[in-house]
Amino acid sequence: MFAVYAAAIDKDEPLKGLALAQRPEPEAPPGWTTVRLRAAALNHHDLWSLRGVGLSGAQLPMILGCDGAGIDEDGNEVVVHAVVGEAGRGVADGERPTILTERYQGTFAERVAVPRWNLLPKPAALSFEQAACLPTAWLTAYRMLFTRSGTRPGDTVLVQGAGGGVATALIVLARAAGYRVWATSRSEEKRARALELGAHRAFESGARLPERVDAVMETVGAATWAHSVASVREEGTIVISGATSGPNPPAALTRVYFHQLRVVGSTMGSRDELAGLLRFCEVSGVRPVIDSVLPLAQAADGFAKMQTGDLIGKIVFTV
Repeated sequence: MFAVYAAAIDKDEPLKGLALAQRPEPEAPPGWTTVRLRAAALNHHDLWSLRGVGLSGAQLPMILGCDGAGIDEDGNEVVVHAVVGEAGRGVADGERPTILTERYQGTFAERVAVPRWNLLPKPAALSFEQAACLPTAWLTAYRMLFTRSGTRPGDTVLVQGAGGGVATALIVLARAAGYRVWATSRSEEKRARALELGAHRAFESGARLPERVDAVMETVGAATWAHSVASVREEGTIVISGATSGPNPPAALTRVYFHQLRVVGSTMGSRDELAGLLRFCEVSGVRPVIDSVLPLAQAADGFAKMQTGDLIGKIVFTV
C-alpha cells in the first residue's frame, strides 16, 4: 500500500528523512481491526518525529500520522482515537499508553491497524476531512479548555500564537462555548484571521493587554512564556500543551508564587473526551479550521508548509 513514512532521522533537516513509497499491509492482532483511510491530518508531532523526538532510528521505517478518518471492516464511517493503550485497551500487560507513530504505524497510508476500542462513529454532519482534524490538535484544545483550565463560559482566555492547529481550535471552541477570547500573533494576517474565526480581540505578540485574563492557553513556549505569565490574573491559570519555540524559558518563579498562579500541563485527551468533542461539533455547528487539503502523494508539500509556519488551521491529506 502507498504510505508516507519516516525513513531516517535528521534533527536539523527533518524533511530529508521523509519517504513516500509502498509499505506492507497492516496486520491486525486479536482485538484490533483495520481502517481504510479517507483522510488524515498533519500535526507538528509528525515533524518532530522526523527530528527524532519520540522516535528512534531503531523503530524505522515508521508510517507517520496520528489522525485519521475512514471506513472500518464493517463498512462504518469512523474516526480513529490516536492514543493506543488507554485504560489498558489493546496492548500487552505492562505497556504504557502511546500514540500512533511512536510504537505503532500511523495513518498516512491507505490502511491502518488499531484496537477496535479506538474507533468512534463519525458524525454524518462532518466530512472525512473535518473529522480527521479532531483526534490530536482539536482534542488537545478541547481538553485544555474544558478539562484542565478550570474556567467557565464568560471568562476571558488568551490564546498565544494564533495560526497553529491547536490555537485555531481553541479560538473556535472557546467562542462557541461562550468565552471572551483574545489571541496573539506576530503576523497581521493571522491576527485578522483569528478575528474571523471568533476571537473578540487580537494583539501583537507580547503586547500589553487591556486587563489580565482568567487563563492563558500556551502552545508556543519560550517565545511567549514571559508574556503569558505577565498576562494572567491573580490565581489564574496557564495551560501548556506544547513548546514549539523552545521548552526552557526563564521560569519567572517569583511571579508564579507571588501571584499564586496555576501552571497546568495538558496533552491529547481521552476517548471519552474525543466523543464529547465529536458531539460538540455535531450539535454546535463548529467545524475544524482547514488551511489546505492535499492528496497523500503531495504530503511533502504539506510538511514543508508546516515547517515554515505559513498556515492557519490544519493541513489534511486525502487518501
